[in-house]
Amino acid sequence: MAEMETGKDLISVLWSGADILRSKMDANEYKDYLLGIVFYKYLSDSFLIKVYDLVYDEKPENLKVALDAYKEALEDESAEELKDQIKSECHYVIEPELTYTCFADAARNNSFNREQLQKAFNNIEQSDPIFADLFADIDLYSNRLGTGDQKQSDTISNLIKEIEKADLLNTDAEILGNAYEYLIGQFASETGKKAGEFYTPQAVSKILTKIAIAGQETKRGLSVYDPCMGSGSLLLNAKKYASEPNYIRYYGQELNTSTYNLARMNMFLHGITPENQILRNGDTLDGDWPTGEETDFNMVLMNPPYSAKWSAAAGFLQDERFSDYGVLAPKSKADYAFLLHGLYHLKSSGTMAIVLPHGVLFRGAAEGKIREKLLRAGNIYAVIGLPANLFYNTSIPTCIIVLKKHREGRDVLFIDASKKFEKGKKQNAMTEEHIDAVIELYHNRETVEKEAYLATFEDIEKNDFNLNIPRYVDTFEKEEEIDLNELLTSMAKTDDELEKVEGEFVSLLKELTSSDEAAMKSLQSLIGRMEG
Repeated sequence: MAEMETGKDLISVLWSGADILRSKMDANEYKDYLLGIVFYKYLSDSFLIKVYDLVYDEKPENLKVALDAYKEALEDESAEELKDQIKSECHYVIEPELTYTCFADAARNNSFNREQLQKAFNNIEQSDPIFADLFADIDLYSNRLGTGDQKQSDTISNLIKEIEKADLLNTDAEILGNAYEYLIGQFASETGKKAGEFYTPQAVSKILTKIAIAGQETKRGLSVYDPCMGSGSLLLNAKKYASEPNYIRYYGQELNTSTYNLARMNMFLHGITPENQILRNGDTLDGDWPTGEETDFNMVLMNPPYSAKWSAAAGFLQDERFSDYGVLAPKSKADYAFLLHGLYHLKSSGTMAIVLPHGVLFRGAAEGKIREKLLRAGNIYAVIGLPANLFYNTSIPTCIIVLKKHREGRDVLFIDASKKFEKGKKQNAMTEEHIDAVIELYHNRETVEKEAYLATFEDIEKNDFNLNIPRYVDTFEKEEEIDLNELLTSMAKTDDELEKVEGEFVSLLKELTSSDEAAMKSLQSLIGRMEG
């Protein structure tokens, strides 16, 4: 209960920081400022807590006490040794005057200096390759913050004071990470279509993760890969369902640099060590990655951009990811290029789950050939139809395709979950009950009337390898048969009632009088028509 309250308080404080920026820029811009400064506070507070623990072997009473202890320790002859130790554990060192605690004091005393904060950002970025360009999207000198140096500085100063209210000293990584995740979701709601660049709704994330991790929950050293990772929420979901979460290795790639930085921050705020996060800023389709020591993974999770364009250059036919299929995904629709990339990086014992538009289930030409090849190889394990309007960036219905690398059998489970949602003002939402129902259908892997169908390979072959869900799951609701005699009786009764009411109405009209001859003439005419 206390944790829940802490989480709520933290969210309230962090979200109130958005109010300072909301009138100056849209959510897609101010999220970079808010989330970046929250992250710097996290780094600074974590650093001071660690220093105090190293010096006194206990938790500080507050951050001011920790800062004073740090200043005192730097005057000791063992200061350099302390710095080396903290650098090896945290991968960075923050000078006392560049701590968030100092910036907050300066903001309260109207002596805040943006140049110092910029210096602090630069120092972090240069301290270790894992932090390179992490704060690049935060322009402390942008005109969007206000007109002139003073107004710009005041905006950042006010934001620092507001975020200072967040008690990270007494907040564990999970609560902080969840609060950060909540903020990302709120930004997604405000940014609308742009949200597709960085956010997958939690309900969809849960379904994907629960499916992909099934049977691997207890594996130590679990590896999870998302080649279109956005803010990293899909990757981080694995932590919730694994019995050895501290040993998970997270691999992710993201094309958009701002979103890539967001994912890196999200990882740290969820307590993921630098050694366990292998993230890259790059084009997943253009150049294969990873190609180093670990190239295949226990779990592959993907929510790629739908029907995106890509080069589909002839040279890709020699690329190991695509060469077995003889054709490439069309230039105008990269859906199967993303799917094949993910499948290529899946371990033979692993599971892949990817969200795609329904068109991949039935479109012909090159896509049809790729789909047939996958089905003949038994790679497609399940197809799950999701409700429409779940995502912020599109209202179209989507589906989850579950893939296995090597398995016995070529049957495919079809699940129609299109009606499992609650209608919302902007987006529809799947509740925990809906999610559990889908997962149960998936694990049971059997035909359930109007909900699921386990199709044999022969069924699919007869359908020319078309995987359109209505071909397999019949959700047609038969209309109730009409009793004709009952209907005629009811109609006759209604006629009698109408006749009675009409008679009473005519009687009332006859009682009306007026000195206006024209009005009375019209009234008599109406009565005559009603009496027939």
